[in-house]
Amino acid sequence: MNKKSNEKVKNMEELIKIPDDRIGVLIGPKGSVRAKIAKKGKCKIEIDSQYGEVFIEGEGEEFFRAVDVIKAIGRGFSPERAFKLFEHDYLLKIIDITDYTGKSKSTQKAKRGRVIGRKGLARTEIEKKTHALISVQGKTVAIIALPDEMNKAEEAVKMLLQGAKHDTVDRYLDGHGANKFEL
Repeated sequence: MNKKSNEKVKNMEELIKIPDDRIGVLIGPKGSVRAKIAKKGKCKIEIDSQYGEVFIEGEGEEFFRAVDVIKAIGRGFSPERAFKLFEHDYLLKIIDITDYTGKSKSTQKAKRGRVIGRKGLARTEIEKKTHALISVQGKTVAIIALPDEMNKAEEAVKMLLQGAKHDTVDRYLDGHGANKFEL
């Protein structure tokens, strides 16, 4: 009960669908990852591994952070990297690759490859120059970063998805970027 009124505070609830191959990562060895999210997020977590559904219930800022951690793990981040979202001000942004490709699986694969780059170099450069964390999984690119870093990392990813040359994105990240980019 809230001391200031007689009304009971209602918990928030969210149902999150994550890929089947990420359920084990979310649960962790002997349930350790799930337990850590529940503790840090001050929430209850129920996982239906048959359907890839995660039900989360809680309240306050910690609840929203726990929701983002679960989404981040579902989008390919390791739990250790996803737990950054429990730190003050870190944000999660998920970019849908199909917004740039349509339904073509081969085009989606090509765009994923552009964001990752040869031997992971493009993704690594964006992470290094923006201090963001990036995961490319399925039809999405997920970014974990502080607000200022988020804008720059998101723009770099979008430039690559729109067909910008890697050199152009590097120049943008180095602060020499133009508003327009060369295809």
